Amino acid sequence: MDPSFYKTLLDNLYDGVYFVDRERRITYWNRGAERITGYSAAEVLGHRCMDNLLAHVDLEGCALCTGACPLARTMADRASRETEVYLHHRDGHRVPVLVRTAPIFGSDGAVTGAVEVFTEHTSRVAALEQVKVLERLAYLDPLTELPNRRFAEMGLDAALNELNRFGWPFGVLMMDLDRFKEINDGFGHEAGDRVLRMTARTLASASRSFDLVGRWGGEEFLAVVKNVSPAGLRAAGEKFRFLVESSNLEIAGRRVSVTLSVGAASASPGEEAGELLKRADEALYASKNAGRNRVTLARRNSRVEAGGA
Repeated sequence: MDPSFYKTLLDNLYDGVYFVDRERRITYWNRGAERITGYSAAEVLGHRCMDNLLAHVDLEGCALCTGACPLARTMADRASRETEVYLHHRDGHRVPVLVRTAPIFGSDGAVTGAVEVFTEHTSRVAALEQVKVLERLAYLDPLTELPNRRFAEMGLDAALNELNRFGWPFGVLMMDLDRFKEINDGFGHEAGDRVLRMTARTLASASRSFDLVGRWGGEEFLAVVKNVSPAGLRAAGEKFRFLVESSNLEIAGRRVSVTLSVGAASASPGEEAGELLKRADEALYASKNAGRNRVTLARRNSRVEAGGA
């Protein structure tokens, strides 16, 4: 069969597909890969994985392209594998994908390269549906396309009601970009808006489908994280923190990145929304005062427990 048939078939797949040679140099990049990553084939062909263009990180924030690369491992042991990673979109934010890798063999049976197929997580599809609903109900923040403060307050009230009626645990994360004013002053407000959109998309992509992440105001975001212990809430905050830290975009020829300070507070039965938010806000400022780019977990008795980056 004409080889062009297979290329046309691969080009029209919804999933991303790319091939690498033994040196992990990208030799093929389909339209699905362009759609998911924002990078055209012309921008990536000839680049190697270790050039860190896609900057894959795992669920713990470990860099894969320069370390434990699934493609490199697949070529080394000839075993197919599947893993969840976050790739770096051309617009700067992080995209959660399910990655599948397999070796490519030559006619002599030797490994000549590898193929990676990657698929957006279904939570991304759910998020897009949520955006459509929020647009209709005027609960969408127009800049970041996250739920606005009004909707976040409604989600918080609903979670408190579930806690009091059914005992379902949850917590909130108050998150603020560090030194955001320096970006506005140094690059302009349009650049600041791009950074906010990048951060919002990363936070939305990193959240579970039943959690809520909204824009609280300015450069501040609020997450309502359900069914978590205090330790699980801290872990969620750390996940948001390291994914935002590892996101970046190009502005005026420079790579710009930001960090996130987080205040975490687990809700207690009978607690009012204002009290819970106050504890989270106090924990956030404890993170700021401790050096920024960290998560601080608030205690019920107003004491705080700090954790470094």
